Amino acid sequence: MFLSRIAVWMSALGLTISCAGMVAAQVYPSKTIRIVAHGAGGAGDITARMIAKGLSASLGQEVTVDNRGTGVIPGGIVARAAPDGYTLLVAGTVIWLTQFMREDPPFLPFKDFSPISLLVTTPNILVVHPSLPVKSVKEFIALAKNRPGELNYASTGTGSSLHLAGALFEAMTGVNMVRVAYRRSAEAFTDLMSGRVQVMFPTAPPALPYIKSGKMRALAIGSAEPSALAPGLVTMAASGLPGYEAESILGMFAPAGTPATIINRLNQETVRFLNRADVKERLLNVGLEMVGSSPEQFAGKIRSEMARMGKVIRDAGIRAD
Repeated sequence: MFLSRIAVWMSALGLTISCAGMVAAQVYPSKTIRIVAHGAGGAGDITARMIAKGLSASLGQEVTVDNRGTGVIPGGIVARAAPDGYTLLVAGTVIWLTQFMREDPPFLPFKDFSPISLLVTTPNILVVHPSLPVKSVKEFIALAKNRPGELNYASTGTGSSLHLAGALFEAMTGVNMVRVAYRRSAEAFTDLMSGRVQVMFPTAPPALPYIKSGKMRALAIGSAEPSALAPGLVTMAASGLPGYEAESILGMFAPAGTPATIINRLNQETVRFLNRADVKERLLNVGLEMVGSSPEQFAGKIRSEMARMGKVIRDAGIRAD
């Protein structure tokens, strides 16, 4: 009898907690929502601020952006936040690739986060100093193989989009280049244009003005398909490297355990905003291509990237600084 009463109490408690969660989700949102993002001025910050403005209008509550440094810092904040939909994250590959570069990663993508939507992408571009006697990817590969360990490629921090685009290129071609790491991409661009380094795999937004001015030569773009960001520029895959894909990906996450009703609401409002013609145009103007996906599609993309780039990271022995 005593055990049966406990069972009844536990059942009732579970029902109460479940109902409370449902009620909270039904009245969501009832206060300010915070989106945690990387430092001000970058693609993540720009995207987060656009999403915040769109969600503020559609949800009827203020949505703010909280810039919190770089690296794993924003992810750590959101991983520890309450799973109630009021603390969100806009971030990229650091969320799902950090685990391959650290013995004790501060978070895991599916243990600590609930994917909401893949927001935007921007492709990496293979660029070289104009003095390098190559005008195609095939010519560059041939040159690099004839000069093993002589060509320097510039990148930002370990595990960055620029770094991994170069590591993937080396893995797929067998060329041996020397990576030169910079704290900021601006410093890398300066050294590329001066000829101190010869190669770089930057993302489109900062690179396009230099390409158009002739200060660096673009050989191919890392997107799977030709990009509206760089009309006429051939893809790496079509240049003799089938399967090569290098792009910076930004998505939105909530802490793991956030009610599905809240995740779905945020997804619907976010994707609806991203699909507006004026929003697509604004994103393209800053070098970003709109995606907008379901939570399931975003989760699938993360898993495929973990399998693909996790192998590159392991094989190259890349470890976080």
